[in-house]
Amino acid sequence: MTLIFETPRFIARQLELSDRHDMFRLDSDPEVHQYLGNNPIQSIEEVDAIIRSIQDQYARLGVGRLAIIDKVTDEFMGWAGLKKLETPYNNQVNVYDLGYRLLQQHWGKGVATETARGSLAYGFDQLQLDKITAMADCANKGSNQVLIKVGMQLTETFMLDGVLHNWYELDKDTYRQQTAGV
Repeated sequence: MTLIFETPRFIARQLELSDRHDMFRLDSDPEVHQYLGNNPIQSIEEVDAIIRSIQDQYARLGVGRLAIIDKVTDEFMGWAGLKKLETPYNNQVNVYDLGYRLLQQHWGKGVATETARGSLAYGFDQLQLDKITAMADCANKGSNQVLIKVGMQLTETFMLDGVLHNWYELDKDTYRQQTAGV
């Protein structure tokens, strides 16, 4: 297990092939995919390909989405973390994107907020990034609330696959101001 960061309640570690069944539960849930193009996965083989792709990102880029594990129960909650966008989104490329996806039973419990904050701290404090971005379907109220709560700043809207999305950014200096004295 490669631990990347901890929060008060969770650990964030690299995804492993042993996470395949939990990842399948997550990404085969149509409600989880409501704001992600409504295209849930259909097989364990698809999950294996996703995990291998993320592991390739760890090896090539030193960053990728991370498994979120409850410290007390050792339960897989979903994933969170940073990803380097190697293809353009909103005319941006090679930027670091904050994201999270949780099993439905963990929605509304502060997991996304806590792990997003941990991801930002990791990105700015450990990776020394200058800027972190995020995007969310405009209709996804929960995800947009999380991004605003953790200090991301809405900069514009853009179309992605025919759906209007919000684009957020947070730079290192603003992050430092927001977290000073915390």
